[in-house]
Amino acid sequence: MNVCTIGLGYIGLPTSALMADNLIRVHGVDINQSVVETINQGKIHILEEGLEDVVKKTVESGYFKADTKAKLSDVYLVVVPTPFSSNYEPDISYIKAATESIVPLLKEGDLYIIESTSPIGTTEKMARLIASKRPDLLNNPDEVFDPQCSKMKISIAYCPERVLPGNVMYELVHNDRVIGGLDKESTDKACEFYSTFVKGELHKTNSRTAEMCKLTENASRDVQIAFANELSIICDKADVDPWELIHLANKHPRVNILQPGCGVGGHCIAVDPWFIVSDYPLESRMIASAREINNHKAFWCADKIKSEIKSFELKKKLPPVVAIMGLAFKPNIDDLRESPAKYIAMKVLQTDFGGEVLFCEPNIEDHENLKLTHYTDAYNRADIVAFLVAHDQFKTLSMNKEKVILDFCGVMKN
Repeated sequence: MNVCTIGLGYIGLPTSALMADNLIRVHGVDINQSVVETINQGKIHILEEGLEDVVKKTVESGYFKADTKAKLSDVYLVVVPTPFSSNYEPDISYIKAATESIVPLLKEGDLYIIESTSPIGTTEKMARLIASKRPDLLNNPDEVFDPQCSKMKISIAYCPERVLPGNVMYELVHNDRVIGGLDKESTDKACEFYSTFVKGELHKTNSRTAEMCKLTENASRDVQIAFANELSIICDKADVDPWELIHLANKHPRVNILQPGCGVGGHCIAVDPWFIVSDYPLESRMIASAREINNHKAFWCADKIKSEIKSFELKKKLPPVVAIMGLAFKPNIDDLRESPAKYIAMKVLQTDFGGEVLFCEPNIEDHENLKLTHYTDAYNRADIVAFLVAHDQFKTLSMNKEKVILDFCGVMKN
């Protein structure tokens, strides 16, 4: 079996390496030539525990190779980004471009799978696209193609990833997967494929339900986080410690409040709920409100830091040194996509106060727009310390009562 993976990012690369480690020949495709060259040297361009060893092993064995162009295969996995526009409309242009790139290569018996997070109906849209360009792949080339009832000579399915950055290599193998085909035959064939490297249970459904399942999982988590973030803002005004409050409330046998933070980031929870809101704006009021609350938390954090800067200046009659601790969207990873911490950092940088702002992100070596400082140096030099991400490194720092500590993620509570 030969597999062609389109997209070698945070999900596509680990998935490709995992398949190759199971003796499946994988041809990985990425539009970034630098990424391709890095992988073909047995190295990686992202931070993920255990990934580099597997990439090195599979590249050296010849089971995994990266390229900028697709290659004739038996299975095609589309694992590309699905961003949203400024008005929160989902953009499936990357999925479309990836699909168009492999349309000429498709042959009878092939399996085409979308793993990218997608609005409901995207798999059917791509099936129509394939059918329009390759009518020879229809069982009846003269019919008007309908994804709901027409049959194709290839199998088409949707199977979303559901992994946690930092633990991807384990969860790709052991997490359950939801697999939805355009028809039963497609679902069965996709399940047979995933069973070659996934140990978790494979749950069969249709493509629309599988697409909605991915969005639902992340919208549900977004709503739960929104409650914690809104509660933390209320606690600040009520002069109540939110960390102690949540700890005590969670002693109730049926209460499980999450920990607040400076917002929600990443390419899943911060994005996926908008896919539902975009298609069903009148029906998704709670989901939309959760998104607004979590976005507002980042604005609120930035305002709190700016307020402390003004207070310091009035009290000390000089501008403070401010340390921004963390830029990633969650602890102990290098992923800055949709990061609220990064947004807050930029807002503080734009504040006109004449002081110095130090930026710390221990999981990356450099940043294109921000000069990074080692976290211990920043903490020692700073007058105001804003913890935005609960990285393990930050938890080793000792509380200094002479500094203004703004702990938005509970670093000092652990």
